[in-house]
Amino acid sequence: MGFISCRFFCLFTLLLLMTLFVLGKASASAEKTELKSRLGEEEMLQQGMKNNSSMADGLNDDEWINEHAVENPEEIASMVDMSIRNSTERRKLGYFSCGTGNPIDDCWRCDRRWYLRRKRLANCAIGFGRNAVGGRDGKYYVVSDPGDDDPVNPKPGTLRHAVIQDRPLWIVFKRDMVITLKQELIMNSFKTIDARGANVHIANGACITIQFVTNIIIHGLHIHDCKPTGNAMVRSSPSHYGWRTIADGDGISIFGSSHIWIDHNSLSNCADGLVDAVMGSTAITISNNYFTHHNEVMLLGHSDSYTRDKQMQVTIAYNHFGEGLIQRMPRCRHGYFHVVNNDYTHWEMYAIGGSANPTINSQGNRYLAPNNPFAKEVTKRVETSSNYQWRHWNWRSEGDLLLNGAYFTASGTGASASYARASSLGAKSSSLVGILTSNAGALSCRNGRMC
Repeated sequence: MGFISCRFFCLFTLLLLMTLFVLGKASASAEKTELKSRLGEEEMLQQGMKNNSSMADGLNDDEWINEHAVENPEEIASMVDMSIRNSTERRKLGYFSCGTGNPIDDCWRCDRRWYLRRKRLANCAIGFGRNAVGGRDGKYYVVSDPGDDDPVNPKPGTLRHAVIQDRPLWIVFKRDMVITLKQELIMNSFKTIDARGANVHIANGACITIQFVTNIIIHGLHIHDCKPTGNAMVRSSPSHYGWRTIADGDGISIFGSSHIWIDHNSLSNCADGLVDAVMGSTAITISNNYFTHHNEVMLLGHSDSYTRDKQMQVTIAYNHFGEGLIQRMPRCRHGYFHVVNNDYTHWEMYAIGGSANPTINSQGNRYLAPNNPFAKEVTKRVETSSNYQWRHWNWRSEGDLLLNGAYFTASGTGASASYARASSLGAKSSSLVGILTSNAGALSCRNGRMC
């Protein structure tokens, strides 16, 4: 019996050792495969940032090195750790092939049949403008004519004819086109402009005006070289046209309007602002846009004396503020502003400014200061008095990544009630900003493929 027990024990031990050897080898193989996958993903991301068509004028090699240089080694370790954990979590969620962790994009971009389910985009908004339904509950309108011959009597098939209609419409484009508007494109309520699947530019003329309306979605446009127009008759609905004074030449002007979502557009080089929101506008989300080559990028709030803007709530999320920008990203007055997970790679004067006691909640952004030693500060206060009232304004930086000497001057008491009104979504780690914003701007979408 002792001999049999010894023999059984030896066989059992041998089998156990063989099992442990096989499992260890499999685990090592799995770790090696996962490491290759992570390295491949990082390599693809960096290559994509160099080759992405919406960033053709992007960072050169010297700037690329500078962008990722950090003085604190613990930040590097944290970024690597977060990158690995984020990659693992995305695999668990089944997003490994297309997801980025950007909640807007992951809501619809993984669907190869997005072009058959366009209106699902309206369910993907986040932030203060999350309830903007645009033309979700209406019919499709196909723009087939890029012309704008008569702003008073627009031709059917043109973009102007589509946006002035009284009923909800989801507006799409038959083909690539450049639309040069003679006068402001004055939008009516419950409209979506959806340029996915086409390369659509609104350029070299007037641009978009959203005035005293509600529920607007603008997605996928290239908006650039907008010029002042006006002193002309322009139609704003099927039953009304009127005299328009001189327009400033904004890319998108939001005036006294609510429930607005501006997503995945590329904007540059306009006469005034790229996106301005004034005169009591609120419930606005500005997300996934790519801003370049402009001076005064974004104005939020009409004037220091216009107190109706105290109700304004704006979310600025997942945008890339890129090359050739100078200031106002944004410049705020009175209201509540959530600036979250944006990538600031360029500014010449400052990034975020304000006056008249706005509440600014900056969370999880990446701020890369310019090399100019006198332009390292992210923030700028514009004071009309000399008694330092700005010290009481609630401006905070939480989880931001400040690079190349960038610094954020916080102020205020940090009252929770104030920041609650300036909070619209959960911020992700600033170490993920490069991934979250890597596809900012107008996308190149093709039917039958993930966008």
